[in-house]
Amino acid sequence: MIDYKKLKNSILFSGMKEEEIRMVLGCLTKRVKRYEKGSTIFQVGDEISELGIVMGGSVHIIREDYWGNRDLMARIGEYEIFGETYACTPTSVIPVYVIAAQKTEVLFLKVKKILTTCSSACQFHNRLIQNMLAVLAEKNLQMTNKIDVVTKRTTRSKLMTYLSKHAEQNHCSEFSIPLSRQQLADYLGVDRSAMTVELKKMQQEGLIQFEKNQFHLM
Repeated sequence: MIDYKKLKNSILFSGMKEEEIRMVLGCLTKRVKRYEKGSTIFQVGDEISELGIVMGGSVHIIREDYWGNRDLMARIGEYEIFGETYACTPTSVIPVYVIAAQKTEVLFLKVKKILTTCSSACQFHNRLIQNMLAVLAEKNLQMTNKIDVVTKRTTRSKLMTYLSKHAEQNHCSEFSIPLSRQQLADYLGVDRSAMTVELKKMQQEGLIQFEKNQFHLM
């Protein structure tokens, strides 16, 4: 069952009331599906026509090379969106895996229906299209931020850039990150053991303090 009230937390429905969301979803092709942890939602080579909204849980976007080395491209949390870029490009196939990082529920929406004004001239559909453009812009910004992190030359500089961005986003020098150590290493594109050694050195030098996923920039 769709929780229309909580859907207001999604950027796709920004500025819309619960009843307005209910009405506009009535114009769209939608389905809800549940996944167990580790389940594949999309795999490399899939042709997709739907975007997904995480209604509960989280998903990981993973790129894997020929030898099976994995790069964590992004973590998608509750009410965030995935798959929209490829669904907007019907001739392309998805080059990444989308995996349920935990027990997850996803609301799928046909992108074509979102981008096409409905026959009943739903007064909220134009707002939905505007929000869709905001989603695409936000994803471009996230990708730019990741490029800024992973193009740094050393493991330390990657860590410092990543942690600095989280501090800026939280407006606080103390914050938690949503990734485990292995996931963080995959995101940064570095060896986990080398990263762990570097984190301990940074702590010994008084640059940071950390306990599990909780960090404090000194």
